[in-house]
Amino acid sequence: MRLDFSSPERGVVAKTHMADLKNRNPQRAAGEETSSDRSQRRVAAFSSPALCAARLTLPGVMDAEGRVDESRLRMHIFKNGGVPQSERGLAWRFLFGMYPCSSTPLERSLLQEQLVVRYRVMKRKWQQFLPSAVRMHLNGTDAELVAAVRYFDVRQTQVLQQTRYHCEEVWDRQAFLKLQAQILFERVTFDNEELQEAIRIIDKDVPRTNRDLSYYQDEGLGNLLVLRDVLITYAAFHPEVTYAQGMNDLCSRFLEVLDSEVDTFWSFSCYMEKFSRDFRADGLHRKIELEAALLKELDPLLYTHLVKDSMESLAFCHRWLLLGFQREFEHRDALRLFEILSCDHLELISQQVDRARYQERLTRKYSTEENSESELQAVNTDFTFELFICAAILLENREALLQCRDDVQLIQFASSLQGTLDLNSTLKNAEYHFYNYCKRCAWDYMNGRCREYRSKNEDFFYQLRSLFVLK
Repeated sequence: MRLDFSSPERGVVAKTHMADLKNRNPQRAAGEETSSDRSQRRVAAFSSPALCAARLTLPGVMDAEGRVDESRLRMHIFKNGGVPQSERGLAWRFLFGMYPCSSTPLERSLLQEQLVVRYRVMKRKWQQFLPSAVRMHLNGTDAELVAAVRYFDVRQTQVLQQTRYHCEEVWDRQAFLKLQAQILFERVTFDNEELQEAIRIIDKDVPRTNRDLSYYQDEGLGNLLVLRDVLITYAAFHPEVTYAQGMNDLCSRFLEVLDSEVDTFWSFSCYMEKFSRDFRADGLHRKIELEAALLKELDPLLYTHLVKDSMESLAFCHRWLLLGFQREFEHRDALRLFEILSCDHLELISQQVDRARYQERLTRKYSTEENSESELQAVNTDFTFELFICAAILLENREALLQCRDDVQLIQFASSLQGTLDLNSTLKNAEYHFYNYCKRCAWDYMNGRCREYRSKNEDFFYQLRSLFVLK
């Protein structure tokens, strides 16, 4: 499938829903649960060792030895609009770095055992430091939370019982791993005041997590307490990040898909290694600054209206970017979008485009200082695909935004979009803007700089096109 720049509606992401449609049961849409599923909802497992040997059936993604081709996995997610629900949990463990893509099932099994033991030691360490925080303090007015604690306690008892039946060999191996973990975390110290403050905010935010999701229905209410433990453990061992509002919604996504406390902690931690800055003030400013710069490229008039003398008028977009548009789309589609954004496929393409452009410049010998100073605009690799998604939403609602006269009206506008946006349409529009941006940069660069004789493979524009081909 090749991209036709002259006909953007034929782009790749516009077709992302096709694979999803092929994998759907005609009687049941992918991602939807039947009443039977909901009645069987349980509290998440502590860990999921059985998945270590599970296989991804995505074409060409996993080899005979169980190793994953990471670039193909990311490309598949982007070009097919995500993975089938049945494979999402396993795919995410690779996508977010819990399982190394180069690992074999045996290596993953050993790694899983190590991660379980380390998480136990970490969780136990903060519980011993603040024993009063082990249980959430309830005021008695939230009957659902009271039930959640009951369901969670039952699961805790079951987990404890399961560990008692390990054979002697497993006991010896885990004792060694536990000793390793204790040595690893021995020097970790906690700031009592900071950790208590983080737990205080977590205990406010966790009950506000969307309980309308089937994952938190019936016995699944206990997953609120699983989410709480994951967040506290993360905050305790990442004091430079600690906890910020919104992390509960983000982590809830991982818990729902992975359905495992240990796996959620490690996958969420890997994700935060890359995006923790977004939860700080400087990260917020950087996101808004980039979005404003992109909007200026795509629609100068709308940019002028929204930004004016500062970036503050675009602050209403920050929650979209921070949480991956979690509330703007129907829940099933929001999960799919998060998956597409997290595959970083277009970001990797942007980097390749920039490298191709650089190589083209070297080939044409335009490397003198004089020409370097007058070099035409490059593809900005800081313009991630999520920024194009945000811009697509803004441009789709251009007329309404032009009517907004102050920040209050902008916030009201943003609130009015919750749960109303169509994912396939938004992806198609974002793709359109992304390709046009790349196309303009490519033509700007090539204009007047093409050699008379040049092989097709040296053509930067050709290289740009070829990066979108699923091989």
